[in-house]
Amino acid sequence: MTTAIHNMPPIYDENSGILILGSFPSVKSREAKFYYETPQNRFWRVVAAVFEQDVPRTVEEKRAFLLGNRIALWDVIARCDIEGSSDQTIRNAVPNDLTPILNTADIRQIFVSGKKAEHFFNKLIAPKIGRKAVCLPSTSPANASKSLEQLIEAWRVIRTSLTP
Repeated sequence: MTTAIHNMPPIYDENSGILILGSFPSVKSREAKFYYETPQNRFWRVVAAVFEQDVPRTVEEKRAFLLGNRIALWDVIARCDIEGSSDQTIRNAVPNDLTPILNTADIRQIFVSGKKAEHFFNKLIAPKIGRKAVCLPSTSPANASKSLEQLIEAWRVIRTSLTP
């Protein structure tokens, strides 16, 4: 078990309308210093399908995709003890401060990706900000019970949350 620190800033701007929160970045994402960089993670394929766009490949394309679709992205946890990339081993979690995002953007809905993100959001963040999050199925390869098609269907709600 090692203590790991979240090393990536949130992605958002004043036009962001939804906020998607993961739990904590994988080892590969922390090394790459960008979100969902594990090739087996289906996040980028899912959100691209939801918005009927090509899957972004580079960090610049991914950042542009998020901002262009009014998506803010970050993680619930700022620091924790963790074994590798396993959410199941997270201990001593310290939350990220969502205040800068919530003060800058008109976030209509907060989404969390997976049950661990939901657990830590409800425990560490929701009481402070007085807002709830909608839990979406994790796009992690550890969530093998959901097919790509099932994930896309479940995640369609992020797009409908952006329409007035």
